Amino acid sequence: MMLNDQSTGGSCLMSDPVYPPNNPYATSETESLSLPLYGASFGEAVKRFFKKYATFSGRASLSEYWWVALFNFIVGFVAVIAMFMSGALAIEPGAVEVPTEAVVVEWIVNIYGLATLIPNISIAVRRLHDANFSGWLYLLALVPILGTLALLILTLMPANPVGTRFDKRELWPEQPTAP
Repeated sequence: MMLNDQSTGGSCLMSDPVYPPNNPYATSETESLSLPLYGASFGEAVKRFFKKYATFSGRASLSEYWWVALFNFIVGFVAVIAMFMSGALAIEPGAVEVPTEAVVVEWIVNIYGLATLIPNISIAVRRLHDANFSGWLYLLALVPILGTLALLILTLMPANPVGTRFDKRELWPEQPTAP
């Protein structure tokens, strides 16, 4: 959605949530792993992906989520090329011998898949939180085709400021108490 920015005379895209000026989330200098990093670079997103290995609370920005998706795609693509070069994909269905290189590549791919299973689920849950959806909606991935498509659409949704409800409580600014 394009909005006309009257102060600069230009237009801007509304992709990041707009926070009140006194909100601590509005600072861009924060390096806290507890908050989403809007506008994350490829390297920052991958680094945060592994640092927040099993963190299901909090939120993940669109850039964090999709840079990690690209990273996983690249790793998978390189693995397929390595398997092709090692002969793993050229094995006859009834063959007795499998090339040693193919077995090694398959083990590496399987270990990577297992090692990143939990982080991939956790970043998807945090991405759902950033769009103000329950992380339990990740279970839609268990529904063949339509569930995966629904999850894809939900992870494409823009950030919603109400998603801060999924952040850890100690990050919230102190609220005044009633007299």
